[in-house]
Amino acid sequence: MKFEEALARLETIVAELERGELPLEDSMRIFEEGIKLSKVCLKMLDDAEHRVEILVKDKDGRKRARPFELEGHAEAGPGNGDVED
Repeated sequence: MKFEEALARLETIVAELERGELPLEDSMRIFEEGIKLSKVCLKMLDDAEHRVEILVKDKDGRKRARPFELEGHAEAGPGNGDVED
């Protein structure tokens, strides 16, 4: 399942639960589905973050994050998005 599909289904579930028209058993079933989908979405986001961010140590030994750069596509110079932890 793609992230966008999981998120769309999660939004549908939230809307159905907010309407409050479902029987308790159905509400519990889709609530559980929603919890599973939210975990799937969070995992996909976490995986995506790890794919585009590399932790590096600076000269003082502190870790800082910088964007993942494909060879030949790196932006040169200061202010290239480095974020210090």
